Amino acid sequence: MDPVTLRNRLLVATGMWREVSGTPLPRLPPGKPDEQLQAFELLLVDKLWESATPENAREIADRTWDLVHDRPERDAVRKRVVECHEALARMSRLGD
Repeated sequence: MDPVTLRNRLLVATGMWREVSGTPLPRLPPGKPDEQLQAFELLLVDKLWESATPENAREIADRTWDLVHDRPERDAVRKRVVECHEALARMSRLGD
């Protein structure tokens, strides 16, 4: 992954983490920067999913899609977001 893309993804993910959790960024094990970023983004998606309710499911879906909308279908974070979106869709119907 090129450094500019890596930096941009990190900025988006860290900003979203701070908004959602209000906690310090998690410590990640040593590794390649792109693998660390992917692990962090997966944590972020899970954190957002955990905070979902029928009332905010659509907002969570939008926020998670913002992370991955331009990524290829094989991207691990995008796959996780798609899995969450299916559950969020069911949840949002409960809130209607």
